[in-house]
Amino acid sequence: MLLEPLALLHGRAARQAVALGVARWLAGGPWAYALARLIGPGQDDTILPVTALPPAWDEAARRISAPAPDAGLPPGQQVMGIINVTPDSFSDGGQHDRVETALARIKALHAAGCEVVDIGGESTRPGAPAVSVEAEWERIGPVIRAVRACSALDGLSLSIDTRHAAVMDRALVAGATLINDVSALAHDPAARAVVARHGCPVMLMHMRGTPETMRAHTAYGDVAVDVVRELGQRVDEAVAAGIARDRIMVDPGIGFAKTLEGNLTLLARLPLLANLGCRVVLGTSRKRMIGELAHEPDAAARDPGTIAASLPGMVFADVVLRVHNATAMIQAMRVQQGLDRQ
Repeated sequence: MLLEPLALLHGRAARQAVALGVARWLAGGPWAYALARLIGPGQDDTILPVTALPPAWDEAARRISAPAPDAGLPPGQQVMGIINVTPDSFSDGGQHDRVETALARIKALHAAGCEVVDIGGESTRPGAPAVSVEAEWERIGPVIRAVRACSALDGLSLSIDTRHAAVMDRALVAGATLINDVSALAHDPAARAVVARHGCPVMLMHMRGTPETMRAHTAYGDVAVDVVRELGQRVDEAVAAGIARDRIMVDPGIGFAKTLEGNLTLLARLPLLANLGCRVVLGTSRKRMIGELAHEPDAAARDPGTIAASLPGMVFADVVLRVHNATAMIQAMRVQQGLDRQ
């Protein structure tokens, strides 16, 4: 059973509607919802006012209205800066594949206001070939050590984008804060045990197949519902392996095993993710979807589209927006926060 928040309100209208009892907060606010779609056996996508939800849906309504745990990251809405220390990533491959250039970029991201930076040593673009554990570690290990040796970066949360348990373990020992796994800990059988042992935050992203095969797995019944249910299964598997639920974040995986229309549907229906009770991470940065919609073949020129595609995530009070151009995204986020206070 899933409850989909509809008729979203924010700012003064949200506060008034909640006070009148005709709306409920979405994940603790500042957005609220006045209608809800019931998704479950025999419901036929019934839409009701929140004042008329059947008692059987009370638990789902409470879960959707409750604030998500911070998962061990800085609270509130965050911009996570991306840095790929790879030769072949689709946007910034080859730009930061030396320790000096990577460290300079991380310092710039931190100075711009990023409290979380995500380092990747393996490209996960569609069709990307797999990278060995040793090759991946040779790329990211020296960068992690350089960050932790830099006093100017004290307090920075360092995310490692990897699918490999051995890389996760080495990175966390070296000083990484959290793990970002595009396979939701399904690629490497040892990954869940590593994360559970370290007790670190973890980002579980929705993807079908692998980066090499995911384009063959884009058929869904209802893409938004299917993604939430499949992510829910990954969350349950992680918890069963000993990972604390309040350390888990979820990412709908924009661009991973989704068509253009599937991506747009997910962005339009992000509030469905509140059913999982986890902090939401949204990564749209410079993706093919933006290029297709904006007729922009150059990934590095897609930052305006990235902002437009990321702002829907701000229905969540603690969303983490994962982007390449952190300065532009932080500016846009602060403007939206001002609007949400009105």
